[in-house]
Amino acid sequence: MDDKQHVECSDSDDLFGDYDSLLEDASLLAKLDRADEPAAEDRRFLSDSIVDAPDADVVRDDLPCSQREPKRRKVHGHATPGTDDEKVHGVARRSVSERVKKTLRSNAAAPASLSRSVAMKEAVLSREISGAAEAVRAHDDDLGPFFGLPSKVKDLLFTLRGIRSLYAWQETCLRLDCVSERKNLIYTLPTGGGKTLVAELLMIRELLCGKRNCIFVLPYVALVQEKVRGLAVLGLELDFLVEEYAGSKGRFPPVSRRGRRSLYVATIEKAHALVNALIESDALRRVGLLVVDELHMLGAGGRGALLEITLAKVLHLSRDTQIVGMSATLGNIGELQTFLKADNYRDDFRPVHLKEYVKLGDGIYEVDAREEDSFRLCRRLELNYSSAMQKVDPDHIVALVTEVIPKHSCLLFCPTKRNCENVAVMICKYLRRDFLRERQAEKEELLRQLKECGKGSLCPLLRRTVPLGVAYHHSGLTGDERKLLEDAYGAGVLCLLACTSTLAAGVNLPARRVIVRSPLVALAALTTSQYKQMAGRAGRAGLDSEGESILILQDARAGQGHALLCSPVENCYSCLLADDHKSLLGLILSLVGLKVASRVEHLEEFVRGTLLFVQRERACVRLEDVLQRSVDLLKVKGLLHVQGRALQVTLLGRATFKGCVDVSHSEVLYQDLQQGLEGLFLNSFLHLLFLVTPYDLAAACTPDWMTFYTQMSSLSSSELKMCATVGVPESLVARKAAGQSVSKCANMRVAKRVYLSLVLMSLLKDGDLWGVAQRFQLSRGFVQSLLSSAAAFCTCVLHFTQELESLWPYRSLLEALTRRLSYCVKPELIPLMEVAGVTEARAKQLHAAGYTTPTHLANADAALLVRTAERLSRKQANQIVASAKMLLDEKAAALQQEVDHLLAVPPGLPD
Repeated sequence: MDDKQHVECSDSDDLFGDYDSLLEDASLLAKLDRADEPAAEDRRFLSDSIVDAPDADVVRDDLPCSQREPKRRKVHGHATPGTDDEKVHGVARRSVSERVKKTLRSNAAAPASLSRSVAMKEAVLSREISGAAEAVRAHDDDLGPFFGLPSKVKDLLFTLRGIRSLYAWQETCLRLDCVSERKNLIYTLPTGGGKTLVAELLMIRELLCGKRNCIFVLPYVALVQEKVRGLAVLGLELDFLVEEYAGSKGRFPPVSRRGRRSLYVATIEKAHALVNALIESDALRRVGLLVVDELHMLGAGGRGALLEITLAKVLHLSRDTQIVGMSATLGNIGELQTFLKADNYRDDFRPVHLKEYVKLGDGIYEVDAREEDSFRLCRRLELNYSSAMQKVDPDHIVALVTEVIPKHSCLLFCPTKRNCENVAVMICKYLRRDFLRERQAEKEELLRQLKECGKGSLCPLLRRTVPLGVAYHHSGLTGDERKLLEDAYGAGVLCLLACTSTLAAGVNLPARRVIVRSPLVALAALTTSQYKQMAGRAGRAGLDSEGESILILQDARAGQGHALLCSPVENCYSCLLADDHKSLLGLILSLVGLKVASRVEHLEEFVRGTLLFVQRERACVRLEDVLQRSVDLLKVKGLLHVQGRALQVTLLGRATFKGCVDVSHSEVLYQDLQQGLEGLFLNSFLHLLFLVTPYDLAAACTPDWMTFYTQMSSLSSSELKMCATVGVPESLVARKAAGQSVSKCANMRVAKRVYLSLVLMSLLKDGDLWGVAQRFQLSRGFVQSLLSSAAAFCTCVLHFTQELESLWPYRSLLEALTRRLSYCVKPELIPLMEVAGVTEARAKQLHAAGYTTPTHLANADAALLVRTAERLSRKQANQIVASAKMLLDEKAAALQQEVDHLLAVPPGLPD
C-alpha cells in the first residue's frame, strides 16, 4: 500500500488545514467550512471513539444529573450543541454547503458537517480495509499496513493494551502462506508466548476484510466473559459486534445483522449449539473463521467429543470456513492435522526463559537432559527449621516461597482444595511480621471488597492470610472472589497464591516462581500436559529476566518425577465412543435432525471426517457396525424412525437435539415434564426448579441427610406433596437422616435432585449465596456452579419444550425462570447485570448512583463514572461503557430483524 496513505493523526489535529486535495483550491470551501464550523469548546463532541471520547453518544434526559450535558442535536450520527434558533439557520447553511460541495466533489465520502480530520481518518480506514481485502483475495504478500489490517488496529492495540510491536514468531505466523491462502492451521507454543493475539488479529482481519463472521471457542465460562469484556472496545472502534455465548446467554439462531459482522465468543457447549443453529438456518457459510483455544480439549471426555463434533460439522458443510486451533500441549499433532486438514506451525518461544528444577530432600536439582538421570544438583536449601517446624512443613515450602516473596510473586500448585487452604494458613504462620506492612492499605481494601461481595460475610481463612499477602484460590470460591484475588495478585497486592491445577488452565497469571506441591492431582497422577501448563506460568514478561519452576518430590516418587519431566505431552484421543457411545448417539441424532444425513450411508460418509476415523485402528472397532448399533438404539429410545436404511427424527428426537439435551436424559426429562402437566405445583418455584436441575450434577452430589430433613420440615404442605409426587416423601428423608435403611425401589438420584432443588429455591428466596452454602453444608463455589448450570439447563429445557406442542404451558414459565436463575439478584438489578463485567456488587453501586439501565451506562462518561463509583478504574469504566453499547447494538439488531421479518414480502404470496 502507498506510504502516503499510512497517516496517523488525532481528531483534534487537521493536518491539511484549509487545503482540499480534490479541488486544489480552498478559497470557497474554506468559507463554507468557517460558516459551519462549531465553537472550539464544542469540537470535542464530534469524536465517535470510545477510546478518545466515551461520551460521544447522545445523552438521554433520564441520565443521572452528574452525567447530563447540554442538549445536543444529531447531525449524521454526531451530536452538537445548539439552540433552536441555530437549528433553523444551521440547517439552511448546511444544505447549501452540502449541495455545493457535493457538486464540486461529485463523489465525496463524508458529509461537510464532519470535521475533515474525522472524515479523512474514516476514508483512510475504508481504503485500507478495501485494499487489504483485495490483497487477501489475491493472496498478495503485501497485505497492508498491519498484516492485512488498517493501521487503526495497530494504534488500538497500543492504546488499549500497550502493545507496540509483535514478537518475531507472531509476525512469521501471520505471514505464513497457509494463512494468506486461508488454509486451516494448528499452531503450538509454550504457555505465555502470545498465542491469543495472533488469533485475535486473524479474526479481526476476517471481520473487516473478509466481511464474514467469526467464532472463538474457549474452554471455560470465565474465559469467555473475560474475552468479551476485552474485545468490546475493539468491536466498537472497528464496527463489529462481540456476542457472548456462555451459560444461559446467546441467541439461537443468531441475529442477522445489516451490513455488520459478529464475533461469537463461546464455550464448547454453546459453540456446538451455535453451529447447529447456523446449519439449520443455512447461515454457516457466513462464518469465515472458527478459532479454537486449547485444542487439546479434544481429548477431554464428553466436552472433547462435543468439540470434535462441532469441528467435523464445519469441515463437512462449510469448506470455505477456515479453522485455526492453538494449544501449548499437543502430542499427536500429525493426527490432528489429518483430521482438520491443517498445516502446522510450531515454535518454542517464551518471552521469559524458563528454568525447571526438582526438589529432593533439601537439594534443588536442575532438570538437564544431558545428565544420566536428567537431574543435576544446583544447591542445598539453607534451612533454619526447628523440630516443630520440620514436622509442620516437611517439604520446606516456607523456605522455598520466602526466597522470592514479597519482592516477587509465587504460585503454589496443590493437589486438593483442602491442601490449598491448609498450606496458605501454614505459610502465614511462619512469615515475618513486616509482611503486614507491605501495601497495607490495598490489602485492607481487598478485604473490604471480599466482604462486600459476600454481602457482609468474609472467609475466616482469607481474613488471616490476605494481610500477609497470601491467599488460596480454587473452585470452592465464588467467581467474584476469584476475580478479586486474581486482580490483586496481578497488581502485586498479593504475592502468593496457593491454588489448584485449574488456575493453570484458566486466566493468565504469571509468577517469578512456580512451585508444584506434588506430582498428583487429587489421587490421580499429574500428566505431563498439566505439569507443562503449571510450569509455563513461571516468568513475567517485561518484569523478569527468567522464571523458575520447582517440582517437589519425595524419594519414593523420584522415578515418577523423572517420567513426568522428560516424557512428551500426552496424545489427544477421540472421545466419541466414551460413556457407552453417548456422544456418537447425539451426533447421529443431530445429523439426521439437521437433514445432513437421511440414510446410514450418509452417516458413514460423515464419520470418515472425524478424529475417530483417523484413529480407527487404535479404537479397535468397525465403525460401520458401531453406527448401525447406535441407529438401532436410537430407534428403541423413540428418537429415530428407521425404514430400511432411511432415517428420520421423531418429535422427541428433534426436541432432544434442538435442546442440546443428553440422549441418555431425554426420555427421563420428557417423563418428568409430562408428569408435571398432570399436576404442576406453581405456588412456589420448587417444582419448576426440580425440572431444570441438571442430571449430571445430581449424580455427583452427596446430600447431608440431616440438613435435607431440616429443610423439608420447613416446606409448605403443597411443596411436601410435590416432593412425594416425584418420589421423595418426607418419610424417606427422615429414615436416611436417622441412618435407617430405605426401600430398594427408592430412587436416590431423584432424591439428590430434590435436594439441589431446595438449594436453588433458597437462593432465589434469599439471594444470599454464603448463607445458603453454609445452610446446606456445601462450598459456595459449588452453589454458584449449580446456579449457573441450572440456568444453562433451563434454556435447554425451554428449547426442548418449544419443539413439543403438548408442553406449551412450560414456555413462558421457563423463560422467566431462566432470567431469574441467570442473575439471582433483585429484579431491578437484572438489566445492569446483563452488561458484561458488571457484578452484583457493582450493579448495586451503579443503581444507587442513578444508573438503572444499560442505556444509562452506554451513554455514560467513563471519566465521570470513575468518580461516581468507588473502586472503579478507568479501564474498567471504559469496558463497562463499551459492553453496554455492544449490548444495545445487539438488542437493536434483534428488533430490526423482527421489523424486517414483519415487513418482508411473505413467500408463496398469490399473484
